[in-house]
Amino acid sequence: MRASILRKKYPRFFYRGYSYAVEKGDLKISFDFAAPPDITFKPQITIKGILLPKSGLGNNLDNLVFHLGLMEIPSYWKATCSPEIIIEAGYLNKKQIAWWHDLIMKGMGEYFYKNKIDFTKPNFLKITSPSVRPKPGLGHRPKPGLGNKILIPVGGGKDAVVTLELLKKGKQRIIPFLLNPKKEQAEILKVTGLRNPVVVTRGIDSKLLELNRRGYLNGHTPFSAYLAFLSVLCAALFDAKYIALSNERSANEGNVRYLGATINHQYSKSFDFEKKFRSYATTYLIKGVEYFSFLRPLYELQIAKIFANYPKYFGAFLSCNEAHKTTSGTKKPTGKWCGKCAKCLFV
Repeated sequence: MRASILRKKYPRFFYRGYSYAVEKGDLKISFDFAAPPDITFKPQITIKGILLPKSGLGNNLDNLVFHLGLMEIPSYWKATCSPEIIIEAGYLNKKQIAWWHDLIMKGMGEYFYKNKIDFTKPNFLKITSPSVRPKPGLGHRPKPGLGNKILIPVGGGKDAVVTLELLKKGKQRIIPFLLNPKKEQAEILKVTGLRNPVVVTRGIDSKLLELNRRGYLNGHTPFSAYLAFLSVLCAALFDAKYIALSNERSANEGNVRYLGATINHQYSKSFDFEKKFRSYATTYLIKGVEYFSFLRPLYELQIAKIFANYPKYFGAFLSCNEAHKTTSGTKKPTGKWCGKCAKCLFV
């Protein structure tokens, strides 16, 4: 479908609310989105085996879950590209609204490019938040008792392996973090000898997959930005002070020019996003958590050179865009290298 038609039919996208509860030691979270007149989404995630810090999280937990919902928005808003996003689930000030607008405009660049959307038009996207006061204590968050542990997201590729091995060599206290774990992640952890990972399952609302099959808009979203907000929540829950990503130097480089702007497929892996997120997290999320990329100074070939020293991982890692695709639920993922996609060729 054409974006211009969808934007007229669905002029507003709502973030209406969120809920969460601890069930049998797992934190279960659900979000409520809507694009009237006829679309609703209710995605869910589960963080398994949570460990609340001794100092507790108080209103921090509520705030962190609210923000994770904000970061879920692009994955569902992209179906309609609605001109206005209305935040009813919580409060955002003008600086926060500007921050989120900047992230969507830069993080959704590939989506705009591939769907031939003119995002440069005046008032292309407006984000509004009702004029309500934050919940009591939301603006003054206590510093949790964070331990000197390092949370490391493990996606199944070679970059995370390098981060894990180098920090293991440095005798650091590592907590592996797995989102929707797959075979390659389990095999990597088996090789590292690390145990007790933080495990999160994120479910995509089947309504979105249905809309994709019907021809609604689809495309790349800033997944690493989602990972940033989720990892901060997990760091708070599991008492970790550091979050060590494995984003490398070439993630700063754009891929193509479109409507006068540089489109970077990996924007949310860039140093620009990293700096902005660190500032936002310190101001609006939680004190004392350090988010950074351990491999930031290195180019891809330098990382590959280090990885080559660990042949025990050669049969375990997987970096393929096609391996886990379901084509909106119409096929089963292969779980194997295709040898043809952009990522396979790049690696």
